[in-house]
Amino acid sequence: MDLIRASLGYLNWFEHFHCTFCAYANGLIAYIGEITARTEQYFCPIKHARKALGTHARYAHFLDYGEADDYHAKLEAFRAALGREESPPPRQSRASR
Repeated sequence: MDLIRASLGYLNWFEHFHCTFCAYANGLIAYIGEITARTEQYFCPIKHARKALGTHARYAHFLDYGEADDYHAKLEAFRAALGREESPPPRQSRASR
């Protein structure tokens, strides 16, 4: 059973197209957001001086602004933690399911 919204039988072709486009666009935005979050964690895991709106989940674990004690050691710990994260398993194609 295909569980994507674009496969719903009561949608017309235009609504199918919109569903497909939205799924693609939201996936692309999420992918870019994750790349950006990991890049920030690797290069500069420091919270902003002022409260930032719409932060990613990794941001909550960043160092507080102005926390200079052992900054470089903490930066290396962030980088090591990022390196230990497992890659997701490869996705199966629809044909092999």
